[in-house]
Amino acid sequence: MTGRPVPAVLPPPLRAWLGLIAALAALVVVVLGVLYAGHDKPGMVDMWIQPAVDSVRPPWRSVALAMDFWGEPVGAATLVVATVTGCLLLRRPRAAVLVVGVGMTVGATTLLKHLVGRTIHGGYLSYPSGHTAFVTALALVVALLATGRLGLGRTAGTLLVLAVALFAGAAMGWAQVALGAHYPTDVLGGWCTALAVIPATAWLVDRMADAGRQERH
Repeated sequence: MTGRPVPAVLPPPLRAWLGLIAALAALVVVVLGVLYAGHDKPGMVDMWIQPAVDSVRPPWRSVALAMDFWGEPVGAATLVVATVTGCLLLRRPRAAVLVVGVGMTVGATTLLKHLVGRTIHGGYLSYPSGHTAFVTALALVVALLATGRLGLGRTAGTLLVLAVALFAGAAMGWAQVALGAHYPTDVLGGWCTALAVIPATAWLVDRMADAGRQERH
């Protein structure tokens, strides 16, 4: 018996496109990191975008604080547990394992913050945004799961994954800029970090799972 095949967490039709997107996202992270290394002030792009969303007033400040909560330890842990539980209930163990990639994404942002050394508000490391990276990464896991479940092709699947990532990243990014926790380019860096890490991690999860399956048979 060969057993029931386990669906890939990175659908084959999406691998080429998401691989390219991941490479481009990684390039953006590096370029922005080099441009803003050691800076403690907003750049030109930041000064253009920031006034439009900075210093929000009630009730929008409450919305921003609610969004920010989901990137804090308690809120983040709640989302992770809910996502893993959902993956297991849907019998998608690889997707549940991919949630580890979310932790890797946050770890990458922490490392980059110390390497880049960009600061805000007198010394707080800001590039890239860990909150934005976390929410985007988790959204990517959910989007990949949905794409596999729905059996979407390359174009529809890629559009769904990017749309979900863009919505999640934009929502958390807006909250971070509105609350004054990050510059807009920090948010872009966090979003691109998730786009670089999650597809690569998904590919690795599939490779390791397939290799283990072949050894058993």
